[in-house]
Amino acid sequence: MRRSFLVVVLGSWLALAACGSVSDRENGAADAASRLLEAVAAGDGDAACAVLAPDTVADVEESAGQPCADAILDADLPEPAAVESTDVYGQWARVVLADDTVFAAMFRGGWRVVAAGCRSRGERPYDCSVQGD
Repeated sequence: MRRSFLVVVLGSWLALAACGSVSDRENGAADAASRLLEAVAAGDGDAACAVLAPDTVADVEESAGQPCADAILDADLPEPAAVESTDVYGQWARVVLADDTVFAAMFRGGWRVVAAGCRSRGERPYDCSVQGD
C-alpha cells in the first residue's frame, strides 16, 4: 500500500514537473522573440543580435554585407506586440504575435531566434525576412 502511494505521488510530481517545464519553455521562447523585436525597435542592434542563433547572425551578415548589429536594424521586422500563442516542439518553438511569427530554438545558453518577420503562406513554408540556414 505504501509503495503504491509513493508511486502515485511520484507520478503526480513528475506530471506537474513536465507541465511546468513546457510552460517554462514557452515563456523562454516568447521572451526571446519579444527581446529581439524590442531591441530592434529601440535601435539596439547589439542586443538584437545577441538573441539570434549563430547561423541566423551569419546569414544576416552575409545577406546584408555588413555586421549583424547594423543589418538587423534594416530588416523588415514589425514593432513589438503581445504574444498571442507559443507552441513548443521539443527544442523548437513557434511564437505567434499580432503581426509576426518568430521561430526559436533552444541552445546551451537558452532560447535563440532562428527566424523572424515570418508570414504564413498557407500550405507553403513561411516567408521570413530574417532567418538562418
